[in-house]
Amino acid sequence: MAKYPFETIEPKWQKYWEDHKTFKAEEDPSFPKDKRAYVLDMFPYPSAQGLHVGHPEGYTATDIYCRYLRMKGCNVLHPMGFDSFGLPAENYAIKMGVHPAKTTADNIEHFRRQIKALGFSYDWDRELATSDENYYKWTQWIFLKLFEKGLAYEAESPINWCPSCKTGLANEEVVDGLCERCKTRVVRRRIRQWILKITAYAERLLDDLDGLAWPEPVKQMQRNWIGRSEGANVVFKIDGHTGPDGGPLELEIYTTRPDTLFGVTYMVLSPEHPLAETITSPAQKAAVSAYLEEAAKKSDLERTDLAKTKTGVFSGAYAVNPVNGGKIPVWIADYVLISYGTGAIMAVPAHDERDWEFAKTFNLPIIPVVSSSPPKGGKAPLAPDPRSAGSSASPLPGGSAPKPPSGGIEIGNGEAVSECTTAEGWSINSGPFSGLPTAEAKAKVSSWIEEQGFGRKAVNYKLRDWIFSRQRYWGEPIPIVHCDTCGIVPLPEKDLPLKLPDVRSYAPTGTGESPLAAISGWVNTVCPKCGARAKRETNTMPQWAGSCWYYLRYLDPHNKETFAAPDKQEYWGPVDLYVGGVEHAVLHLLYSRFWHKVLYDFGLVKSKEPFIRLVNQGMITSFAYQRGDKTLVSADQVEKISEGRFIEKESGEEVTEVIAKMSKSLKNIINPDDIVRDYGADALRVYEMFMGPLEVSKPWSTAGLTGVSRFLERLWAIAEKCRPDSPESVVEPAVEPAVSDNCVRLLHKTIKKVSNDTATLNFNTAISQMMIYSNELAKLGEVPCSLWEPLVIMASAYAPHLGEELWERLGHSESVSRRAWPVWDETLAADNEVTIVVQVNGKIRDKFTAPAGTPKADLEKTAGALPGVLKWTEGRTVVKVISVADKLVNLVIT
Repeated sequence: MAKYPFETIEPKWQKYWEDHKTFKAEEDPSFPKDKRAYVLDMFPYPSAQGLHVGHPEGYTATDIYCRYLRMKGCNVLHPMGFDSFGLPAENYAIKMGVHPAKTTADNIEHFRRQIKALGFSYDWDRELATSDENYYKWTQWIFLKLFEKGLAYEAESPINWCPSCKTGLANEEVVDGLCERCKTRVVRRRIRQWILKITAYAERLLDDLDGLAWPEPVKQMQRNWIGRSEGANVVFKIDGHTGPDGGPLELEIYTTRPDTLFGVTYMVLSPEHPLAETITSPAQKAAVSAYLEEAAKKSDLERTDLAKTKTGVFSGAYAVNPVNGGKIPVWIADYVLISYGTGAIMAVPAHDERDWEFAKTFNLPIIPVVSSSPPKGGKAPLAPDPRSAGSSASPLPGGSAPKPPSGGIEIGNGEAVSECTTAEGWSINSGPFSGLPTAEAKAKVSSWIEEQGFGRKAVNYKLRDWIFSRQRYWGEPIPIVHCDTCGIVPLPEKDLPLKLPDVRSYAPTGTGESPLAAISGWVNTVCPKCGARAKRETNTMPQWAGSCWYYLRYLDPHNKETFAAPDKQEYWGPVDLYVGGVEHAVLHLLYSRFWHKVLYDFGLVKSKEPFIRLVNQGMITSFAYQRGDKTLVSADQVEKISEGRFIEKESGEEVTEVIAKMSKSLKNIINPDDIVRDYGADALRVYEMFMGPLEVSKPWSTAGLTGVSRFLERLWAIAEKCRPDSPESVVEPAVEPAVSDNCVRLLHKTIKKVSNDTATLNFNTAISQMMIYSNELAKLGEVPCSLWEPLVIMASAYAPHLGEELWERLGHSESVSRRAWPVWDETLAADNEVTIVVQVNGKIRDKFTAPAGTPKADLEKTAGALPGVLKWTEGRTVVKVISVADKLVNLVIT
């Protein structure tokens, strides 16, 4: 087969599409609502490295789908832009000594060239970049709407701090205790921050997940992150301390198990809790101060690791258990986070694993209050006074309590506690609530504490408010002014955008302040409210800000009066299909949903959710090398010693070849530019879709491109056998008599399968079917247009450059993308043969093919004579035969 000249074909058609604006989307009212489609890729961050072959996977999938929809008569919006603000751009610029505006512009140009070289049908007139001042004007405007609604507030709070990036990080940006970007160990710091009150929308963010056509694992990740739980808030008084109102100082905790209140043996405050230092006794002050300093160095993940040894320090204070008046010690420990509940817990070591480990470490009492067995005779057991239970063990810290007796800790009724049990059961040692099943005990204790006035039923969320500000330069300036007289003052809309100053030094200060703080000419301003001297906010927004709403700006990217005109939103919105990586399941998707709901509450958007359907493409992986300790070594540090055997050059240690994520550090990135140069863009596109189902991760193999290239070359060769019937040939002319009936049937089966598979994003099986059909056409001496043109149209969605060229060679003047998608005749597409499964006593023993619609009696006769069946029925009696037309025959024997 002749190699088709992709080197000249692909640039030719890319220029044609650009010159003719072939894929420009317009709000044509003649298209009904059900014939409009908004298909969106998660836009890329334009890194200096450019694309690798994993990036085009999702882009190719949406491009094929969009081309298919257009040929099915839909008006399609398919835009592209760049998520261009953020920490990586700034770090790279600092490293290279070039302003981030310049490096970002260069990177965008590089990305744009790479993307256009792959033939994607984007409407480039709608391109946007989040760092463009005409774009971030509206990001700032939305921030002011959040501020107006009381959803943006300033507070000094403990945050995750990256010592390398010198900025604060949201919880979602910390992975395994490391900065998501630079992999530096994260520590805790308390600094001034802007925070968005996403928790105000927790319930709606949770409830509205049910109506979304999203992968269930993604919805579950969001549910888990939001973390709704039902329980009670309970107030414990701190013994000997007076509160601000002159009454006893109170400590409020949240618990999901109010039924275990009788089992509380100590309290724990998080190191950041405002009472941690207030209630500390003079004798414990030095120890507490030292502990707080150490705790500040740990990330939340490290602190809550179940495998680590529990640490803590006694405050010297005691709380009073409101259910029984018992005094219990108050400890400070880092396994309790300020970000969950109230930042303090009641510890029930008999029924919480972390509390159990802590109690064992510090020799604290353990009182079981839940039994796995119901009370005998259905009556509640007699319970000892919980205030005296476990009295053999002192609540004082520091090792002064006696050691627990062998086999567990003795409690008042002689029962020993040898292990922690977290399961529900029946209450014991719980006064009047003893004997109740857990669910009933929860409800009754919750009602009782409300009646008594020291608690209330409550709903809690693990979701925390969003730490929104960053102490860096390359981000959206926050449009706020600080005035000594007026306080926090928002900028008027007429003053937007508040532009970043053009400066030479933008390195982070590391002091907790942004580099903007040192630019006095920019910082010093006047209050827009009173005209007095004021200072601008110097923190900037995080990278997530611009990506929270970009899908809306695509609808109306050049509008200077509003972020997106209502008629444009009405025409296109919301997004029908959104495709991107599962790594954005919590961060970007949750934040976007939050902003969208705020805009909905203002009446600025019409839908409650931004993305109707979500598809996560699988990762395209590469190969790396793994040492014996499971750490990875980069490809350039490895030497092959024999087939399948490799050693690390420096150490001489033998390493194993494994599948791993493509990364710069592992030197295993495949550059799509190289593949386009050697095989062509169409080959890259078809190969990535042919590798396997879209949602599944697949290892890259450049050798696999060979088979795809042969398929494209076969199409090129078949074109030599086909001549157009007329300058405007039709897809379904009369079929030439010489053509076999099998080819016609195969054509219609192919149209049906490719249509259905493309519509459902099953691209790999669609390609397989086109390969099968092209093999049959290649066998013909001459190929009629009626058999060839439908394949060209379908293949053009997958290999658009080749498709356009083949279409032009058939004598057509208009782009193939304007052609109608072929239709199939169901009578010709129907399978005329079916596979019949034959079972003996329900187990598959053989199978055979038969014409569709074969009578059951004939199926049963054939089945009984099969060798695989005779082996099992010989000498046995067939007592019953069960047949299902066109599917199976089951022989029941004795």
